[in-house]
Amino acid sequence: MEEAQRQQRNTDRLAECHPKFRDQMKAVIGTLEAQKFRPRIQEAWRSPADQLNAFNTGHSKLKFGYHNATGKNGEKEALAVDMLDDDAPLAPSVRYLLALAIAAREQQLQTGLKWGLPDNLAKTVEDAIAARKIDAPVSKVGWDPCHVEITGISVADVQAGKRP
Repeated sequence: MEEAQRQQRNTDRLAECHPKFRDQMKAVIGTLEAQKFRPRIQEAWRSPADQLNAFNTGHSKLKFGYHNATGKNGEKEALAVDMLDDDAPLAPSVRYLLALAIAAREQQLQTGLKWGLPDNLAKTVEDAIAARKIDAPVSKVGWDPCHVEITGISVADVQAGKRP
C-alpha cells in the first residue's frame, strides 16, 4: 500500500475507536514507525454480523468482542484493532510482532501474540516482551498476534456498556 494510503487508512480506522483507545493506538503506531515499521490498521470496528462471520469462520473465538463496542448513540467505539505490518501483511516477521507487543504493553494494551501457546513457548514470548528484545529467538507465536486490545475490562463489561 502506498504510504499516503496507509496513513489515511490508519486515520480512518482510528476514528472508529473509543477516544482513550484511539490515543493509545496512536502512540503504538508512533512507536512502531519510529522503528521504521509501517503498521496498518486492517480492521478496527466490526459490525455484529461481521463478528459473527469471523466467529463462524474460525477467525474469532467470540460472538461479541472488543471490536464491536459502540457508544450510547451507536457510534463506533472499537476497543481492539488488527494491526498488520504493511510491508508483510500476510506474513509479519517475529521482529514486527514483538515490537507491536512491546509498544502495546507500553500503552497498557495487549496483543494475541501468546494466545494458545503452551506455557513454555508463552514464557519465551513473555521474556522477550519484558526484556524489550524484538530480536529474541521466538520460534512460535500465538493464533492472533496482530490483534491489539484494551486491558482492565472484560468483553462482558464492554457488552454491558462499560468503557475505559
